Amino acid sequence: MLQHQNPVPKRPPRVVVIGAAGFVGAELVKKLTSRDISVLALSRRDIDLLTPDAGVRLAAMLRPDDVFVAAAARAPCKNIEMLVENMKIVAALVNALTKSPVAHTVNISSDAVYADSSSPLTEEATMAPDTLHGVMHLARELAFRHEVRTPLAMLRPSLLYGAADPHNGYGPNRFRRLANEGKDILLFGEGEERRDHVLIDDVAELIVRVIERRSLGTLNIATGRVHSFREVAELVVSRAPNKVAIKCSPRSGPMPHKGYRPFDSSATRTAFPDFQYTSLQEGLARAQREQVRAG
Repeated sequence: MLQHQNPVPKRPPRVVVIGAAGFVGAELVKKLTSRDISVLALSRRDIDLLTPDAGVRLAAMLRPDDVFVAAAARAPCKNIEMLVENMKIVAALVNALTKSPVAHTVNISSDAVYADSSSPLTEEATMAPDTLHGVMHLARELAFRHEVRTPLAMLRPSLLYGAADPHNGYGPNRFRRLANEGKDILLFGEGEERRDHVLIDDVAELIVRVIERRSLGTLNIATGRVHSFREVAELVVSRAPNKVAIKCSPRSGPMPHKGYRPFDSSATRTAFPDFQYTSLQEGLARAQREQVRAG
């Protein structure tokens, strides 16, 4: 759960976004800029967090009244080499924040830290990841909690989608791109597994609200509604400019999360009563419009 340190939203002096070229970071920078909030956007071109002196160089850029958003990671983490690199990244971030403490830190984590559950996951659910990606994010969280002495918010988004997604992962983003190219959509099995899909705009909006309220604690970013991948594919096809088919393929392994990953979104409603998650139908339509505008 979140605890707001600012009774009403307050614009911070500056927000430092590390990982500003990534999916979450880029959308956050755009959202902050639209609110006239000063931003220092840092990407790998500005500072390579894998270099030995990265923590020292990053510390020199920080001010005591900054809000620091940690959105830099090698994700999804698929193997041991990537896990090691991610630990080097978090070591640099922690080193910088230890040398130059800031007013507020926001770490972008993942719902992958949780164990599987047939009941809707809350912020108090058991953290027992069974993937390297989940292990990486849990290790990041522990590093921030144990080493960083500044006010801390931990945000755990579920599956993200949006027009600018760079990963082309299985789901809304890949389905939309295939359909726009006139290619058939291939489902794993019958596409029966059900997941919670969150529009990237909503993620950025909630991060900004956490910043403005100087919130502390943990928040899952998930809509509270699950949809099968077949439902997602059918929605994409219904809006596609080309006629494409939905096809099935044999599974090569078990369904992730046993085919069901529900969330209880009541903590979001408690923290921000006037916020509403974008429905999958509207989110897909918005992503499609943005992709068409971008060519």
